[in-house]
Amino acid sequence: MAGMKLQFTKMHGAGNDFVVIDATRRPFSPTPALLHRLADRRFGVGCDQILVVEPPSAGDVDFNYRIFNADGSEVGQCGNGSRALARYVREHGLSDKPRIRVRTATSVLELAQVDASHYCVDMGVPRLEPAQIPFKAAARAARYTLTLDNGEPLEIGVASMGNPHAVIRVEDVDLAPVHELGRALQQHPAFPQSVNVGFLQVQARDRVRLRVYERGTGETLACGSGACAAVVVGRLWGLLDEKVKVVVRGGELEIQWPGENQTVLMTGPAETVFEGEIEWPN
Repeated sequence: MAGMKLQFTKMHGAGNDFVVIDATRRPFSPTPALLHRLADRRFGVGCDQILVVEPPSAGDVDFNYRIFNADGSEVGQCGNGSRALARYVREHGLSDKPRIRVRTATSVLELAQVDASHYCVDMGVPRLEPAQIPFKAAARAARYTLTLDNGEPLEIGVASMGNPHAVIRVEDVDLAPVHELGRALQQHPAFPQSVNVGFLQVQARDRVRLRVYERGTGETLACGSGACAAVVVGRLWGLLDEKVKVVVRGGELEIQWPGENQTVLMTGPAETVFEGEIEWPN
């Protein structure tokens, strides 16, 4: 694949891994096929999502922040990626501010450094009205019951953190049918834009385990927006306290949500793995 050399940084947040690209000096306008190749773990660099840093489109933010899934689709939110982005802009000299604001396709986020490897993200106020998620329901409720293709009823909670999430409570995430139920809900007509599916195991009021099956990617080792949505739903169900440790397969995140009309705070690690370059078409 002849062309220019595309420089990138490989990063991860609790095992959710990213290829980060600086488009502040040169535009980056890839096709889905090229993004898929970049994300491919055998023929490309390999990642769950590709993150692109762009100049701000308005004066109320420091950067625009675009997120592409491994299948090339663009999405509006990636919580773990936002922490990686915060570390990236500091390490690459794009900003030395202790707190920055970034705009995604659906949200404005505030990112702050906690220590050398941990960052806190203000994820905004969760959207709970069905039309805002989007989710087809007659009215807002804490719990919804969907009928699956096999006729079985399934109780879920739903929330949007800038991307749609369904949350299912399970007794043991290790035994949960993550891939089967994840695919079934992503194809369910109640979710016109598909959905990220979280499997929530409550261990205590301040500690849960979580697995997430993501749109356009499949199961990842961590999903920041999914952790936020799971805590929001768990709080609405009366199961969780304001501050919760969320144990995912790649590490731990801390989520804090005071309640209705309040923003969700997510704190967790962001690590740089390596720098590299790849041949890219002009």
